[in-house]
Amino acid sequence: MTQQKHVTHPARLSRRAFLGALSSAGAAALLAGCGLGKPEPTPTPTRTPRAPVPSATPPATATLPATATATPAATFTPRATDTPGPPTATFTPPPTPTPTASPFPPGPQTKLGVFVSRNDPRVFDLLRTGNVAIVKTLEYDPNFVADMKKISPQTLVIARLNMPQVNLAEFNNPKGDAAAFAQQVISIMADPRRMDAIDGWEAINEPVAADAEQMGRLADFEAERTRLLGEKGIRSVVGNFATGHPDLPLWPAFRPALEAAKQYKGYLGLHEYSAPTMQHGTPQELLNWGNDPGQEGWLTLRYRKAYREYLKPNKLEVPILLTEVGIDGQVTDRPGPPGLGWSDFGEFWDELGMGSDAPGNYMEQLAWYDAQLQQDDYLLGAAIYAAAASPGWETFEILGGVEPFLQQYLSMHPQR
Repeated sequence: MTQQKHVTHPARLSRRAFLGALSSAGAAALLAGCGLGKPEPTPTPTRTPRAPVPSATPPATATLPATATATPAATFTPRATDTPGPPTATFTPPPTPTPTASPFPPGPQTKLGVFVSRNDPRVFDLLRTGNVAIVKTLEYDPNFVADMKKISPQTLVIARLNMPQVNLAEFNNPKGDAAAFAQQVISIMADPRRMDAIDGWEAINEPVAADAEQMGRLADFEAERTRLLGEKGIRSVVGNFATGHPDLPLWPAFRPALEAAKQYKGYLGLHEYSAPTMQHGTPQELLNWGNDPGQEGWLTLRYRKAYREYLKPNKLEVPILLTEVGIDGQVTDRPGPPGLGWSDFGEFWDELGMGSDAPGNYMEQLAWYDAQLQQDDYLLGAAIYAAAASPGWETFEILGGVEPFLQQYLSMHPQR
């Protein structure tokens, strides 16, 4: 097990008080009192991103268009120069109290939501806070999605067909396959309950483009299915790239898809995971709880690189949805023990000085992440993976352990 060095600050300020103060006008004074100060934005070098093995996405069951074939999972080796430098500052928090003993303080509008693999009534308890920004779901039973929208009308509901992975090297008929996909979605949306509830549709999950040609094939598919659905009044979420993808120089080849998404009022979908904490791969690792909108990351907060370096300069300001986020131990080149979802890292977090309350510790990290997301108006929501997780992904499950913390947090961070 890799043990990270950390600095124990004499002022044992609770993390929830620390995070709460960050959302208030007194944030600067509090940071100065802790000896942290405001972190300086970190220049972004041009380099190959750290790439993960496949992130936490449930096994595929549906059928792709005929030209698309499943591809085996690839293992990526990042360049040595992609290893992040030492943290800019550290902050060692005390053990986490229970949610009732030390609740999260009031704060600004949250960007957090949940990935829902299947129908579970506990999802409705979260929605009843009125503050869930996004639900990403593989379950689009008309009654289920209609009930979600009825309980929380302002929540964005994004659906995805449960499709196998696509080998872009063999993706030879993008427009024909886009037409077949669009027809399948149009038939599902014929039920008015789905039409009223589902705000956008994803297609291929976590495509990996090896070069500009493959990215161009994906862009042609996404542009055509976005157009076909858009003409029926159905919005699309394009991209849906995995953690650490795509390689930054490949963004120009994706332009047709982004242009179509902008024309038909769609979204860009990205996934962001890290481990052993949400901060890993950013300038604020592992125990730093500060908040600086100038920061970027190679795993979490990577969306800022895409927006600042490509979308905005090219007038392609498509709203971004993070349709999967969380802890995923499958990312490569990281410290810490073996593991998959957040519950595999509780002992490691305790050794770091975060305390033995693993669900509360995870919620603290999500709160830090949310504080970052709140700085960016173009970022509309981030779906935590997963609520009602599919079999095989139990270590990612948030219902039960993390859910009470998340429900209380959401209730104190209202939509405005």
